[in-house]
Amino acid sequence: MSLKTLPLLFINLGGEMLYILDQRLQAQNIAVDKAKKVMNDIVTTMFNRKFMEELLKPQEVYSNKALRTVFERLAHSSIMRLNHASMDKLYDLMIMAFKYQVLLCPRPRDLLLVSFNHLDAVKNFVKDVPAIFNQVEETHRLLIEMYVPLSAGEFQLIRQTLLLFFQDLHIRVSLFLKDKVQNSNGRFALPVTGPVPYGVEVPGVIRIFGPQGKEVKRTQFPPVGTYSSAVREGSFDVFGDRATVLGTNMYCVSRPVETHLSAKSKASSQHAKKNAAPNPLAKEELNLLSRLMGRLDVQSPAHSGFRFRVNLFSTDEEEEEAFLSRPDNLSYEVINIHAIQDQQANGELARIMGEFQEEAEPSQQPGSKGEELLAMMDGL
Repeated sequence: MSLKTLPLLFINLGGEMLYILDQRLQAQNIAVDKAKKVMNDIVTTMFNRKFMEELLKPQEVYSNKALRTVFERLAHSSIMRLNHASMDKLYDLMIMAFKYQVLLCPRPRDLLLVSFNHLDAVKNFVKDVPAIFNQVEETHRLLIEMYVPLSAGEFQLIRQTLLLFFQDLHIRVSLFLKDKVQNSNGRFALPVTGPVPYGVEVPGVIRIFGPQGKEVKRTQFPPVGTYSSAVREGSFDVFGDRATVLGTNMYCVSRPVETHLSAKSKASSQHAKKNAAPNPLAKEELNLLSRLMGRLDVQSPAHSGFRFRVNLFSTDEEEEEAFLSRPDNLSYEVINIHAIQDQQANGELARIMGEFQEEAEPSQQPGSKGEELLAMMDGL
């Protein structure tokens, strides 16, 4: 697992979030000044210097639940508000869009070009505000410094880490279904045509080399798909032609964007979550998330009366229905279980709870990372 995956995951998911919010703000006819304020506030928070410094440190990828918490705080760092159902839908769209882009990348290094497409679009959103634009550009330069020197093997490890993160997520998106790039079970249908990765020959030739390293035989075979050579390599500079549309705004055209979680995929998702083994790194993840969120300065808008709600569904009725059908495993409530029937079981439970309490004692000290996270979230 690569410890350099989280920044790319965050940047790309954040870019997709801005695309979706921009589309919904326009669809709901939100005043231009309010829409711009929403985008500016979110980008300002997202590319906060201290926040980015913490994000760029080597660390493991967070769980979906932890990342969703971060993006919920980001979405609410402005005068805009989303209810739980709309936030679920927003996160689902972000996840599936970037998953599709990762699957389509011709080579692992092209993940950086996808990230730069997102950054280019973010800079375009805030081009009228030099201070925010410079924040994004500074992050862009940090990413270039961090990722461009990496080897092909390191990018392959980053790609594998991303695929592990996405592997159990098969949410149906109507846009993908209409374009026939996603099957009814939520899995993507990858093409067998198009350009091959830059620097790679079109398949169809087998070369056999002798002991001296010279080619001694060549045979041809018909490839399954129709391939072509890559015309050029994308630019990894701050400005330049990325040579790919992956990571650009796919919501520019006017068409409805919806997510549909099929009964089969919902059942399998819930089953997977219920049967997931406890993560021994959960405490460490909480600490990492605490440090990350501690750098995310979310301030309440000075004029709370100007807040407005954005609905990612076509109607309020659809949003309410989605909220009522929201899976229980997305709830943040604490469930207390009292086992008092079996004395022997009580004794065993007491022993186990004692062990947990001993392990948890360091984290219960004042100023602990877990306590800091909970207190911070309560204050947001």
